[in-house]
Amino acid sequence: MAEGDANKNGEAPVFTVLTQYLKDFSFESPNAPQALRPRDKAPEINIGINVNANPMEDGNYDVVLSLTAKAGEGKDMLFNVELVYGGVFRVKNIPQEHIMPLVFIECPRLLFPFARQIVADATRNGGFPPLMIDPIDFAGLFQKRIAEEQAKAQKSNPS
Repeated sequence: MAEGDANKNGEAPVFTVLTQYLKDFSFESPNAPQALRPRDKAPEINIGINVNANPMEDGNYDVVLSLTAKAGEGKDMLFNVELVYGGVFRVKNIPQEHIMPLVFIECPRLLFPFARQIVADATRNGGFPPLMIDPIDFAGLFQKRIAEEQAKAQKSNPS
């Protein structure tokens, strides 16, 4: 084993997926079957993404990826999808400064393809073309979140 492969205790780093699960899911097409008629132009689709994580016992983290996708608005609503998809990850023998990026970038990156498939299947099963959500820059989302938290901290603790 190379020197860089172990921490100070001589133990190898551990990063594994223990389980994945569907926590909450909703698909609505309130205006079906009228919403299924052919259209002259593609509807506006709004997609929302959120990542949350909670530490558990034994170095495990419960990471939850929330996706929302809405096509159309009001009486022109085509569909509304809400998905909360989670995973439990084991993170051990990893330096503390690397845990947050690992949990908020790599964990959702591993969950995303499964959540994306659920959304695509639901929209297809709802009578629409499958919604294939573009890949997400979880590193950018994490950096934005850190910047927002730092700005909040500065506002509440002015020098």
